[in-house]
Amino acid sequence: MDLIPAIDVTGGRSRLVYWPGASAGVGSPTDRPDRIAELLVGQGARIVHLVDFDGARRSAPANLEAVGAVAARVAVPLQLAGGLEEPDHVRLAFAAGATRVVVSVAIVERPEALRGCLEVAGDWLAVGLDPRPDRLAAFAWRRPVPPSLDTLVAELAAAGVRRVVLSHGGTAPDLDLLAKLVNRGDLDVLVAGGAVDIDGIRRLRDAGVAGLILGEPLLSGAIDFARALEAAA
Repeated sequence: MDLIPAIDVTGGRSRLVYWPGASAGVGSPTDRPDRIAELLVGQGARIVHLVDFDGARRSAPANLEAVGAVAARVAVPLQLAGGLEEPDHVRLAFAAGATRVVVSVAIVERPEALRGCLEVAGDWLAVGLDPRPDRLAAFAWRRPVPPSLDTLVAELAAAGVRRVVLSHGGTAPDLDLLAKLVNRGDLDVLVAGGAVDIDGIRRLRDAGVAGLILGEPLLSGAIDFARALEAAA
């Protein structure tokens, strides 16, 4: 399982200061996304996930300069989420240095936009989903009946999507549900959050998840990155 550190970007800076040695008073804090990425890659990160918070609010990329700064410092794949709603947004993300993108579930209701994004990104496109039934039901669907997670995943796979990113809003993921999705065999399942300790990382690894995206626990030092990488292997 890939362990993917996440950096949330707003105004060109990380929303969280990276200082895993804060409790011991060692190391130097930084909120520069490029510097954080460089430090994490130096510790073994093979992929870096960037979240454009401003872009998500504006429904258009807003921190591409920060993406470019990260791409200039590290030689690993960069996955960008937030504000990517159109094929042109994906093109801009790739031009800035991203190599993978995550679009929101809203694109399910816009098949032409989804096709266009897939034409640009291919297998490097993922769709973000919140698998909690209440969240699925609350989404502003254009169809008369809210779809189930199974229906959504089947529609996405049929459209050519090969990756989904499941977020859980801080709650523990349903391991049986994850295993069911993994066993479909036609797409990679990544989880955003969903682990607060090393045992949680191992459980997701054992469920067959392709990747785990973690932000605050790694940037704050609550989970030691070296131990987390070992648990994910």
